[in-house]
Amino acid sequence: TIPADVTPERVPTHIVDYSVLCLCFFPSRVPLILVGNKSDLVEHSSMETILPIMNQYSEIETCVECSAKNLKNISELFYYAQKAVLHPTGPLYCPEKKAMKSLCVKALTRIFKVSDLDNDGILNDNELNFFQRTCFNTPLEPQALEDVKNVVRKNLTDGVCDNGLSLKGFLFLHTLFIQRGRHETTWTVLRRFGYDDDLELNQDYLFPPLKIPPDCTTELNHNAYLFLQSVFDKHDKDRDCALSPEELADLFDVFPYMPWGPDVNNTVCTNEQGWITYQGYLSQWTLTTYLDVQRCLEYLGYLGYSIIAEQESHAAGITVTRAKKIDLQKKQTQRSVFRCNVFGDIGSGKSGFLQAFLGSNLMVNGNDEHKSYYAISTTYVYGQEKYLLLHEVFPDFDYLSDADLACDIVCLVYDVSNPYSFEYCAKVFKQYFMDSKTPCMMIAAKSDLPEVKQMYGCSPLEFCRKHKMPPPQSFTCNTAAAPSRDIYTKLTTMAMYPHVSQADLKSSTFWLRASVGATVFAVLGFAMYRVLLKPR
Repeated sequence: TIPADVTPERVPTHIVDYSVLCLCFFPSRVPLILVGNKSDLVEHSSMETILPIMNQYSEIETCVECSAKNLKNISELFYYAQKAVLHPTGPLYCPEKKAMKSLCVKALTRIFKVSDLDNDGILNDNELNFFQRTCFNTPLEPQALEDVKNVVRKNLTDGVCDNGLSLKGFLFLHTLFIQRGRHETTWTVLRRFGYDDDLELNQDYLFPPLKIPPDCTTELNHNAYLFLQSVFDKHDKDRDCALSPEELADLFDVFPYMPWGPDVNNTVCTNEQGWITYQGYLSQWTLTTYLDVQRCLEYLGYLGYSIIAEQESHAAGITVTRAKKIDLQKKQTQRSVFRCNVFGDIGSGKSGFLQAFLGSNLMVNGNDEHKSYYAISTTYVYGQEKYLLLHEVFPDFDYLSDADLACDIVCLVYDVSNPYSFEYCAKVFKQYFMDSKTPCMMIAAKSDLPEVKQMYGCSPLEFCRKHKMPPPQSFTCNTAAAPSRDIYTKLTTMAMYPHVSQADLKSSTFWLRASVGATVFAVLGFAMYRVLLKPR
């Protein structure tokens, strides 16, 4: 055994002498080295005979002549053996075509796009230096940088553009490294960006360990939001604060698949053209983090978060909130995302209620194509920006899962014009929420229609009084402009302060403080956002 501490790559090498060895040439993933031993016994070299064999079989990494007697090329032999395992040629390069293999080109193209921080199609000096420092822990000297670009200029007409390295130039450089036996340079870059020996992204890279205790939720932290904002800015080329289908496709070009389906457009805020806005983009990321944090980590991996943000792993972008029971004990919360599960019978107006949160009135949200059962956007409570996540629960009373019941606040929606609509809400409340600590709010939907008497033992108002709930809140999305958002502020407030007494909830002063704060900060928030946009 050659110990790790005496080898350049810091890995141990075990040398074993076999009496018989059977070589299987197809399929072979094990690199081979042809060794001509006892070179001390001959005067001439056998390399001319061996080289054609090496060129014929791509599995053969190299060939070397050595002598165990006088130690000629012995250390070199084991250096090449280590190199063949750690930096194999096979996955990178096709000797017959004298070109990089498609998987290698694909991986390096993604690396180029992630490193192209301003998305102008070239790596300028700052981007090249960041790339160099990221992969090799040292910046390039100005003269070395020019030398690299000059090499590319001499060999490619479009390898250098506007004094920066184009994708063609970047790929050419790596082809040159491989052809000159500098495989370790390309492998260092590939492994730094998360690739394994098969040129697939490592599972450890995409899914770093993240412990989530019970009763805790997951949110993006400040650094992750800053990174995602920079990704948005990088791809919003026309600076309209929304991503067109082409811009969105460009953003996700570094993914192996399109992660967002058409239902996203009914989940977050969009502009008049149906394009996802800046706010909607951040909302969708927030939703993914809350509902499926492993998927979020995977997405951050494709975008190169840990590399660009210089973090140890993508898990550094996630905040695991403290247990909800601690929030209740302390009567305050540090959470930024609150889940509201929306219950109601078929036709009660749940879908309209979700879409109204995104600013769509009845005229806009009448289309059920690409329906989403989620809606997420921001609200302001006492000047704090929070995310409210609405989830429409399927109205099959007998099949409500734990996920259907786990939330920060419950919304019970009934149709004021349907005499049998309220009964479902009363039934759900009594069966699942009457004895829970989850606050509930009754929504009297379709309030623009004539109200009819509900066929139930008591009126909705009496029911709410009896069970110490706020009175039913009138709501309609049949409006000329965007529907009122007051109800969503109330829901977020109740989710933030589940310990607040029902007497306080009935107080108009309580709601006035919350909503006035919301209005002021919504205006301030928009003004600040416009200021931040100016330098873009």
